[in-house]
Amino acid sequence: MSPQEKPRTVPLRQLYTSADLSGIDHLDSLPGNAPFVRGPYPSMYTHKPWTIRQYTGYADAADSNLAFRAALQDGAQGLSVAFDLPTQRGYDSTDAEALADVGMAGVAIDTVEDMARLFAGIPLDRVSVSMTMNGAVLPVLAAFIVAAQESGVSADALSGTIQNDILKEYMVRNTWIHAPEPSMRIVADVADYLAARMPRFNALSVSGYHFQEAGADPVLELALTFANAREYVTTLCRRGRTPDDVCAQLSFFFGVGTDFFVEVAKLRAARIVWSRIAAGLGARSTKALALRMHCQTSGWSLSAHRPQNNIVRTAVEAMAAVFGGTQSLHTNAHDEALALPSAASSRLARDTQLILQHEMGLCDVVDPWAGSYMMESLTADIVAKTEAAMAEMDAHGGVLAAIHSGWVQQRIRACAAKTQARIDSGGTRIVGENCFRDESSDVAPECREVDNRHVRQLQALRIQAVRGQRNDRDVAASLARLAQTARDGQGNLLAATVECIRLRATVGECTRALEAVWPRYMPPRTNSTGHYGNERRNDPDWVRACNDVQALTGELRRRPRILIAKIGQDGHDRGMKIVAGALSDAGFEVREGQLFESVQEIVEQTVQRECQVLGISTMAGAHLTVVPQLLAELASKGLGIPVVVGGIVAHAHHRQLFDHGVAAIFGPGTPIETIVSFLCDLSAKHRVRERTAREINAAVPDARNGVAPLPSMVTASHSPSPLMTFSE
Repeated sequence: MSPQEKPRTVPLRQLYTSADLSGIDHLDSLPGNAPFVRGPYPSMYTHKPWTIRQYTGYADAADSNLAFRAALQDGAQGLSVAFDLPTQRGYDSTDAEALADVGMAGVAIDTVEDMARLFAGIPLDRVSVSMTMNGAVLPVLAAFIVAAQESGVSADALSGTIQNDILKEYMVRNTWIHAPEPSMRIVADVADYLAARMPRFNALSVSGYHFQEAGADPVLELALTFANAREYVTTLCRRGRTPDDVCAQLSFFFGVGTDFFVEVAKLRAARIVWSRIAAGLGARSTKALALRMHCQTSGWSLSAHRPQNNIVRTAVEAMAAVFGGTQSLHTNAHDEALALPSAASSRLARDTQLILQHEMGLCDVVDPWAGSYMMESLTADIVAKTEAAMAEMDAHGGVLAAIHSGWVQQRIRACAAKTQARIDSGGTRIVGENCFRDESSDVAPECREVDNRHVRQLQALRIQAVRGQRNDRDVAASLARLAQTARDGQGNLLAATVECIRLRATVGECTRALEAVWPRYMPPRTNSTGHYGNERRNDPDWVRACNDVQALTGELRRRPRILIAKIGQDGHDRGMKIVAGALSDAGFEVREGQLFESVQEIVEQTVQRECQVLGISTMAGAHLTVVPQLLAELASKGLGIPVVVGGIVAHAHHRQLFDHGVAAIFGPGTPIETIVSFLCDLSAKHRVRERTAREINAAVPDARNGVAPLPSMVTASHSPSPLMTFSE
């Protein structure tokens, strides 16, 4: 396949001419002027380069603090905090539901003391801080405010951004806590509080990045992002705020993928679309109409095979973000498809931006693509398609209705399945993975290890120390006031939470106070089938895999059954949904577990649904804790159901999981037909073992009931199978 034949969601023509500029009305615009296609500021990078803002968080607050200081010393101009999943979901590190995830995908924050350690020695009145926090935004932002104040920095001196974009959590990211409607009140209360008391702090960073990571194409990414932004502005304006005030508080966050020209045009188009939306909502000021954005290079584009190739991918994606006019940028580490990034890979990712800023001359010209036949035509095309997609969502009742109906999730999953099908068939080429493959050149890099048990123990001691020094009666009274503020709809929730945190309530305690009024939300189940199989219906490799399933179905006299599930607080479900849909298309009977389930709940489902295979999806690093627990639970019940693991699993962990009894580890990079054939073989072997067990048990007498129980048999394989990730 030639490069010109590459499948694209936004098609490109092989040749553009001046005729392609006909009817485009933004051609004569200037940077800093509406519709801001050439950038939100007149001088752009010629006066000041984009901000290097690397997303960082390492288990313990003190370790993260050292990483922050090193980043600032090495050229970072702002900090972006990655919190662990229990913190994002409003749990304390001691809560039973969250133990396996503590410290695994970011820094654990339970109290204001943790936040103080996180920023110790960092001048918060001079360094801007971005926090990716949504579901537990109230206690986490409150802890930041109190920690800063107690260090001598007033709230009005703080600068930065709180993501606070809860709507996208119900669509893709899944770190919600409460239902959409009460969560929108939290978003609005946070925005009101910051507008009144922290004018240098952005109240909302509306994210398209997570849509791209979940599989959305560039048009759908923009459409969903701006539909959410419009909903936030409308909600805040109903409270009496002006469109100029609200729109000026917003910033945006986009992913930048591998389709270079399309990604540059996407970011230019985003500014046009937002300028029109803001004007339509009544905004008039330049600050309200001009879109400001942070970008991050694509995570799902990183390959586990020849991970050094990811350095090139990230560098080119970073260039697309720069040519698109981003205000700040995070570049991913090249080893993130394998495990948590190492210190060396994180430094290289940061150096990539410094090289672009200081060696390549990219900052010397404002919007060098202006007037390009191709770029201007492509920009206008994406604008038109984005506005059409937003109109389609409006026809389905708007954002909240589309969330509750599952329409948004279905659209994203359809895009993701088609993209994966093109990769697996070779239609979309990935060097070192599905073409130009040389397994002898694969190198497993050294990856960062987190001792989850050690982090939990330390956090437990710190929580105990905080509770030992506080006035429990005052804390209980403040938590009761927080719950009442939620219940009666009067007062500001962030203001009430700040008082709880100041008195040394924990993140989990604040969340539980709100849960008494707004229970934890459980979204509707949605499945996406047909898209992957239809995309590959004429592919010989896929047809052979489907025939394997048909043959097994004939032997079993029913479709082979698999349960695909996630354990703990990991909400990344892109890969899980793709694999589930594809296996269903191949002929499996696929049962999907709910998010955030326990080991016991998954074992119960496996038994109730009579599954031949259990697949566990993992991305956030908790597999060394939860998978052995799962296997032990199966063994305790005498169940010989084979278990496979898919997702981001460091090579150093493979042997440990195999020794515990895992049948296979499915890592990033191998086509789904390989998964299908492997699971067919595994299901057939399990059927033989079950039949043999029944025959043996029937033949061996038992003192009590005439049969002897057969010992549990959990299939173990010591040949790792490099298959596609179940994760995002």
